[in-house]
Amino acid sequence: MEERFERFVKTYLSMTEGYDTSGYLRPTLMGFGEPFVEAVRSGFVQALADDSFGPAEYERLTDIEFPDRETLRAYLQAMYDYLFNEAPEQPMPPG
Repeated sequence: MEERFERFVKTYLSMTEGYDTSGYLRPTLMGFGEPFVEAVRSGFVQALADDSFGPAEYERLTDIEFPDRETLRAYLQAMYDYLFNEAPEQPMPPG
């Protein structure tokens, strides 16, 4: 996993920040330079395609548990769509 992607996930999708869906996340990410934004985009693509990136790895980064790989992938895809495809709402991790 790319270090900038891991840093973004640890910082902005962690237990303390991941449940804040007030709308700051996309503008915050886009405020970083293009190399960082592209690294985060590539990290999401890689995480979605990589079978070794599952609930245990995500929990290691964020302290948020997902019940299974499918639920995690759906969340990551929704987050990708929010950040990069103009989806209207930031997804909420399981509660």
